[in-house]
Amino acid sequence: MLAGCGGGPSPQGGHDGPDGPPASGMSASDVRDAVPRYEPRSPYGNGPVYEVWGERYRVMDSAAGYRERGTASWYGSKFHGRSTSSGEPYDLYKATAAHRTLPLPTYAEVTNLDNGRTVVVKVNDRGPFHSERIIDLSYAAALKLGIVQQGTGRVEVRAITFDGQDANAKLSDDTYLQVGAFSRKDSAKRVEDDLQDHGVRDVDVKRVDGLYKVLVGPFKRAGDLAATANRVVELGYERPHTVTR
Repeated sequence: MLAGCGGGPSPQGGHDGPDGPPASGMSASDVRDAVPRYEPRSPYGNGPVYEVWGERYRVMDSAAGYRERGTASWYGSKFHGRSTSSGEPYDLYKATAAHRTLPLPTYAEVTNLDNGRTVVVKVNDRGPFHSERIIDLSYAAALKLGIVQQGTGRVEVRAITFDGQDANAKLSDDTYLQVGAFSRKDSAKRVEDDLQDHGVRDVDVKRVDGLYKVLVGPFKRAGDLAATANRVVELGYERPHTVTR
């Protein structure tokens, strides 16, 4: 899935066709940083190899230690609401970004090298497919960095990771894995029973927003969450995503 950043670069946002800011006003002070937390890899957009415009890209095995300087661009209203490469909808009001090879999702701190402003983003999309740019920011992230008007800016990108030694990193008390969401309770109950029969602990069904959601947790440590997510995949389910309650 490369819908979010599948187009070519434009002067403003790194994509083809007209793009721009939203009609409603927003100021840099309104932008909230993304909150880094451990998340399993998205089932979409993680390669390991993909091709765009005849160029092949290999997704990194890990974001640990990634730091790079280069040019950032941004994308806005044209893509608002469309699916990103990870499958999440693009929200131009949130601090997110697209990167060609970082695992999805990855959290990263982006610093504007010309004015010192920083923003923490969630990388959940692919792009920019332009050799002179290293990251494509959401409108909100670009606004906070002060690069909306010129369209691009010199930045440093530093990945924030939970790999290896961070397996013991503590999670918030309301961190869960969502394995599925169903309109019928009996469907959710079957998944709950199957997980429990195969040794997955702390499984529960909760009715949220009119759906019966199968939740596992809560988790205290990032390593436990990752191990459980891998076990769920081994049992034949799509990789669950992290939710907070």
